[in-house]
Amino acid sequence: MTPGIAKFVFVMMAVGWYLIRYRYARRARREKVVRSVRGARENTLLLISLTGLGIVPFIYVATAIPHFASYDFQPAQAWLGVVVAIAALVMFRLTHRALGRNWSLSLDVRENHRLITDGIYRKIRHPMYSAFWLWAFAQALLLPNLVAGFAGLIGFGTLFFGRVAREEQMMLETFGDEYREYMARTGRIMPRLF
Repeated sequence: MTPGIAKFVFVMMAVGWYLIRYRYARRARREKVVRSVRGARENTLLLISLTGLGIVPFIYVATAIPHFASYDFQPAQAWLGVVVAIAALVMFRLTHRALGRNWSLSLDVRENHRLITDGIYRKIRHPMYSAFWLWAFAQALLLPNLVAGFAGLIGFGTLFFGRVAREEQMMLETFGDEYREYMARTGRIMPRLF
């Protein structure tokens, strides 16, 4: 394992992410949105997340900037990053596959939207967020730079903590008791242990 290979793995994780998402985004566009909370707040949260998970680390991969924040590369840490990156992509794929046409980038309810409670959603309410947390941890492990490596945790963390409560409120308003029962038997981003 070398720094160059670790950067390559990070880039391939992003490519895999795009390839998975592209197919489902095309399908989802065909479904009419009947309710959305997209607005300035949501767009700002998405931009912060994109900056941390995409813009900052890709500047580092391309230029090694910011130089002052770099630290010695640790091959074992990078290997762990590879494992976490693979887990992120698997989780991301399972999430999209389960959601199908219900998927959306923002907080949207589509026509004929149904509550997904099977597949990866059987034990976890927000596995898409789980996948993004895995991405952020993989980024921190693969990129030996305190700014670029940890930007994903900060960027995505801002989106997660600024959005998840609003998303759950929207789901409660849409699905009512069905969603309350679902919440009682699932974990938010990790399966409940008992």
